[in-house]
Amino acid sequence: MRFVQFRDLKGGPQRLGVQLSRDGDVIDLSGVDHSIPNNLVKFLHEGPTALDKARRIVSESKSVACSSEVELLAPVTWPDKILCVGLNYKAHCDEQKKPYPVEPFFFNKFPSTIVKPNGKVIHPTNTTKLDWEVEMAVVMGRQCRNVQESEALDYVFGYTIAQDISARDWQSPKRNNGQWIFAKSMDTFCPLGPAVVVKEVFGPPSGKRIKCSINGSVKQDSNTEDLIHPVEHLIAFLSHCITLQPGDVILTGTPGGVGLHSNPPQFLARGDEIESEISCIGKLVNTVE
Repeated sequence: MRFVQFRDLKGGPQRLGVQLSRDGDVIDLSGVDHSIPNNLVKFLHEGPTALDKARRIVSESKSVACSSEVELLAPVTWPDKILCVGLNYKAHCDEQKKPYPVEPFFFNKFPSTIVKPNGKVIHPTNTTKLDWEVEMAVVMGRQCRNVQESEALDYVFGYTIAQDISARDWQSPKRNNGQWIFAKSMDTFCPLGPAVVVKEVFGPPSGKRIKCSINGSVKQDSNTEDLIHPVEHLIAFLSHCITLQPGDVILTGTPGGVGLHSNPPQFLARGDEIESEISCIGKLVNTVE
């Protein structure tokens, strides 16, 4: 199942649905059963009962909205947390000539950074080094605290595509005393989508192709096999530091090929199209303005 948040092209409230296929029609879950929240985070907080209702509605193919008549929104909005891990692909470390981290290190983005599929990434006036970072994102399905790696994936709901848009000049020690919060959390710095594919359909998070193109030119093309710390390790590590909540989003790192470490360095400009792709999920397309 591919969970999406959407609304009619003519406007109206946000609804929660299941997309029948990539770029396909959408079953309107919250329209069929008004007890189902129109928000995925709230839906996940309701636990297995809500998921059972969704499965029943999908099996009955009720209230199908034509794909040409709906606008897809970000599949997760206003999660409790967006957590990101740095230097988690071998090739990304290699391009910086940095050793592979012994343990993962994390930073965060604000929930307000989330942008919908086909949404705009705003180029801030206070940066000249705006960069791309395609990432596989994990969406937690239930509360998670002090779990072991062997059970960590049991707490996952599904996976989606994220872009960790980064203002590289704000990662410098000369800006904000070297803290990354503004480099990573300016408005629109987390495009997300187009759907959350449930783990039963997505399968193991390893072995998935991950790719990013700018204006049709491939910049990143890798596989999640190149992860240094796999998803189950990231979840277990985090769960011993903080409580993960349903709907929390974990960005798992970016492959090699970012603009900063290209030769010569390349950065996003207004009008650029960012196309992010992960096998089994689809494509996330955003434009810089």
